[in-house]
Amino acid sequence: MKIVVIGGTGLIGSKLVQQLTARGHEAVAASPNTGVNTLTGEGLAQALAGAQVVVDVANSPSFEDKAVLDFFETSGRNLLAAEAAAGVRHHVALSVVGTERLQASGYFRAKLAQEKLIKAAAIPYTIVHATQFLEFLAGIAQAGTEGQTVRLSPALVQPIASDDVASAMADAALGAPVNGTIEIAGPERFGLAALVQRYLAAVGDARTVVADATAPYFGVQLDDRSLTPGEAPRLGTITFETWMTQR
Repeated sequence: MKIVVIGGTGLIGSKLVQQLTARGHEAVAASPNTGVNTLTGEGLAQALAGAQVVVDVANSPSFEDKAVLDFFETSGRNLLAAEAAAGVRHHVALSVVGTERLQASGYFRAKLAQEKLIKAAAIPYTIVHATQFLEFLAGIAQAGTEGQTVRLSPALVQPIASDDVASAMADAALGAPVNGTIEIAGPERFGLAALVQRYLAAVGDARTVVADATAPYFGVQLDDRSLTPGEAPRLGTITFETWMTQR
């Protein structure tokens, strides 16, 4: 089966292409690096010719409110139109647990706009909501840093390793469309501030993390429900300790 992975040269996309290929499928890595641009439409028709499934794991290069909304709306419209013309039978998209709850954030507003486009299109679909990636911990720490102090919310998170995300996306791509949303998460829950402190200590970073319930997380305040999944998500198998060891 031919499966086109939009964003196929990125963190999740490259792992997904490898997994699909190992399972015996023709996985095409589509990104600006390979001549496929969903913003301009360049290369889309050629990449999608003969494809049964498209998996969109691309992300915006800018998180500025207008730029990120323009990215997800423009690329979403172009991609879904090209899929309809090519006769694609299943659209799979990676989104974020908490998208609908964190609409004070421009990024989450843009992701919700992307999801609405998918649901309004005629192509059968599966939306995968993932929790925050373990690979984001360094960036989360940096975003909360003031001098040698990192100020972060103590709210619960359930982060997932990118390898587990890729496995879940591969299964979704090879399964039947659910015409709805499924959630995936890591096997462990932590307080965000405590987890980042543990991560920094493990990598020899001397910064100190301060738990502050009012500290913004990329522009929004968190509670224990904000970034955690609902009932019965698909759980990954890679724990924080295993992930650190693998690194």
